Amino acid sequence: MNRISELFSDKKIVDKIQRRLPKLFHLAELESSRAGKVGMEVGSVREKILVALFIYKFGEQNVETEIPITEAEVDVKVFGNPISIKTITGKNWTSPEF
Repeated sequence: MNRISELFSDKKIVDKIQRRLPKLFHLAELESSRAGKVGMEVGSVREKILVALFIYKFGEQNVETEIPITEAEVDVKVFGNPISIKTITGKNWTSPEF
């Protein structure tokens, strides 16, 4: 699972994440909002954004997205390692948690 740490040590990727992830998460919130409230579906949209990041960084062949719905707490597998993606929305920030 140490390859995931490359997302935090590869300066090029870190810069892209810092520039783009907040904008993409903001768009996800706008897309999932009704009457000024963010709906629960925002989590699925954010998950898709993060999975796209994994595919960009590690390649489609190393990211498994066809996970059976019966497999609890697994949203994606990267290099065969299961990952459960959770995000938290606060008043002024959104944070992915792995």
